[in-house]
Amino acid sequence: MNFELVKPHLEDVEWEHSNGPLATYGDWPVETREEFAIVAAARLPMVREACESGKYDAIVLLGGGDPGGVAAREIGRRYNMPILSCGFSQMHVASMLGNRFSVIDMAEVHNTYYRDIIVQYGFERACASIRNVNFPLQRPGLDGTRQFFDEREKAKRGEQSDMVDAAVEQSVDAIENDGAEVITFGCSAAFWMQPFLQKRLNDLGWEVPVLEGYSCAIQLAKLMISLKVDASGLTFPSDHPKKWRKRKFI
Repeated sequence: MNFELVKPHLEDVEWEHSNGPLATYGDWPVETREEFAIVAAARLPMVREACESGKYDAIVLLGGGDPGGVAAREIGRRYNMPILSCGFSQMHVASMLGNRFSVIDMAEVHNTYYRDIIVQYGFERACASIRNVNFPLQRPGLDGTRQFFDEREKAKRGEQSDMVDAAVEQSVDAIENDGAEVITFGCSAAFWMQPFLQKRLNDLGWEVPVLEGYSCAIQLAKLMISLKVDASGLTFPSDHPKKWRKRKFI
């Protein structure tokens, strides 16, 4: 999804793409905590298989909500393999570009889940707000009148897009009222808006970076490979660590 955004970041990389596991809950995108948990559990055997294959230097997990991201990093640590995810990567890059960032997200239920991972990653003080444009993903009971696919095609044709307009409105509110200095996205189904939102904010005079998760994750994976580093063994200890701490800090 949105390959045109990430293609420049992959031109110097030998890469493969996996469609990931089939969702057992039904044929619709992940959005609730239950659905994220199901997808996370289904992803982990694939992550382990990729690590064990010895074919790769790093793994990038697609999807804005990082299902299974922390557990995948634990697996990768055992193979000295960096594993990056989109939300995690956006937050880290955003924290280097400004004091506080706001998240533009698509649906109420996804907002509440995304808040959880912000806290889990320790960015609750750096996150100014999560702003909702209310374009939920297709799922049972949704009438389909606000399709983000349609909005994306309108924007690409140079037509007016209600979704982009909503993202601009919420971003300006985040900047003026929440203290945001960087804008990120929650759901990966919103990543396509990055160039449109960046241009609209620039045209309004706001010199604010707009990030999307795929590019951030790929570039951080490349950086970790170049630096020859991976996650700390104290953050993700092995089953039988050589050294262990008597006290853990919160």
